[in-house]
Amino acid sequence: MKAARFYFSLRSPYSWLACRDLVSAYADVADVIEWRPFWEPDEESRAALTDSGGSFPYVDMSRAKALYILQDVRRLAQRRGLAIAWPVDRAPHWEVAHLAYLAAERAGRGRAFIDAVYRARWEEGRDISDPATMAAVATELQLSPEDLSTAVSDPQLRADGIVALRRIDRDGVFGVPFFVHGREKFWGLDRLPDFAAAVRADRRADAESAQLVTATGPASTDDQVPVIVGPGGDQGHAGGCG
Repeated sequence: MKAARFYFSLRSPYSWLACRDLVSAYADVADVIEWRPFWEPDEESRAALTDSGGSFPYVDMSRAKALYILQDVRRLAQRRGLAIAWPVDRAPHWEVAHLAYLAAERAGRGRAFIDAVYRARWEEGRDISDPATMAAVATELQLSPEDLSTAVSDPQLRADGIVALRRIDRDGVFGVPFFVHGREKFWGLDRLPDFAAAVRADRRADAESAQLVTATGPASTDDQVPVIVGPGGDQGHAGGCG
């Protein structure tokens, strides 16, 4: 199957809704793709990212867009039967939650952590930049409260965070939710069905190919034709330059 990944941000209401839709309507897709975090880096991470040769696409949101999002997300949540509790971010520090995610993922509880933090932020209105919130989520998931609440100051998780930010840069991710399938990119909540369809079609093709090999067996050596490559030969595949 082609590489498929979902870039989510724990601070984004659209990512929250995309995550819920992905898990509820496309559970088979959710289980086979890679989940990757996206967040706006703090000064320390931004400097380390720059030093490593990476960059981060960031544009400040206008007031008009922010007001529109309030209306739009409320409509989308109501359509899904969800009651949203808008959080108050007094001092946003997105590394707190996203590096804690890396710690939870390392412990094999990444998906559960995402669900718990989205619920805390968008359904309970809690501050996910507060280490105490991370400690409470850790307790809920039977993880170490200290590991998650102090993830932001863990040197190894900081380094892992730079790797995650470099992946964002390499994939050209400029907003969330963002989906990648091979060379195809899908941006936005309303592109999830297209992404899911592409992943499913790819999996069906792989399954059909495997069934064909099983049914026919390996090719006989008698059917193999030797290929002679001489001077001036293309030496590539039948489609042209390789």
